[in-house]
Amino acid sequence: MSDQSKIRDSSYKLEPFFELSPDLLCIAGYDGFFKRINPAVSKVLGFTNEELFSRPINDFIHPEDQLITAKVRTELTKNTPLFNFENRYITKGGEIVWLSWTSFPDDANKVIYAIAKNITHKKKHEDDRNLFLTDLTRVNKNLKQLTYKTAHDLRSPVNNLLSAFGLFDLSKIKDKETLEFIKLLKYASENISETLNGYVNDLNHKDGLKIQVEELNIKECLLRVLVSIKSLIETSKAEISYDFSEFESILFNKEYLESIFLNLITNSIKYAFPGRHPVISITAIKSNGANQLVISDNGLGFEMAKVKDKIFGLNQKFHNYVDSKGIGLYLVYNHVTSLGGNIVAEGKENEGAKFTLTFNI
Repeated sequence: MSDQSKIRDSSYKLEPFFELSPDLLCIAGYDGFFKRINPAVSKVLGFTNEELFSRPINDFIHPEDQLITAKVRTELTKNTPLFNFENRYITKGGEIVWLSWTSFPDDANKVIYAIAKNITHKKKHEDDRNLFLTDLTRVNKNLKQLTYKTAHDLRSPVNNLLSAFGLFDLSKIKDKETLEFIKLLKYASENISETLNGYVNDLNHKDGLKIQVEELNIKECLLRVLVSIKSLIETSKAEISYDFSEFESILFNKEYLESIFLNLITNSIKYAFPGRHPVISITAIKSNGANQLVISDNGLGFEMAKVKDKIFGLNQKFHNYVDSKGIGLYLVYNHVTSLGGNIVAEGKENEGAKFTLTFNI
């Protein structure tokens, strides 16, 4: 066979890609068993080919992820392709490995062609980042309370000092140097009192530490976030639309606004309904004189009667999704409320979620 003929031969062209690919490539049957795997599967999971072929695939999946994986596999057998699905496997050595799957069913032959990327390292970085953000939020709250307590508690002794100055009869003090010294102390005490009162009033008004705000172009902030998660949007085939015609800018903190967009959009993609491409809408509206952003999707949603006031709590989870940490909505809530705003959640199970953010500054 000539070199040109070899190149035209499909098995000659595809076999090296299958065998040498660092990604996990496999063909699985509708019966739940591997039919063919490349060496990367055995290398990552630590099992021999014989072990991987002899047991159901479910045996290698983390117990907490088996139910959601089974649901997704059912959708695949309905001839629905799968994109960006993440679950955990347990290696022969007992370690947890995160895999991100893209799968295509072949209904005629009752098999599924799948490609997985090892994203364990990425997941560790995400966990570290979320823990850092949670700790930062906690530290900020503690610092606010300490500042409030310090300012509040110091006012009493300062006021007592000012009262003591009021008892002085300055007309009886003949020494000019002493008189000037007392006036200086009184002036300094008045300044301290004024400063402390300002701190307490500011904390009461803002309910938080002073946060830098500026006039922000909403679309520019959104586009920066969309660029940062471009790959996730493309692989999930998410459709994102926005309309800022009623107002184009708001007075807010830049990092907070981008974090809000990031968490709500990635949540919409993460909790997409199996077999349904995420559709996300972001709209600016004016309601009762206030600026609002309404962000909605067509994902798994939730029943408000079940989640109630826990929706924005720390470490609260409402789906069995393996990547749920219960942090994203907690951060969104704190970003909005720390600047005097409000956020309301609405949803129906399997019909999507809707968040209305009201900005009051």
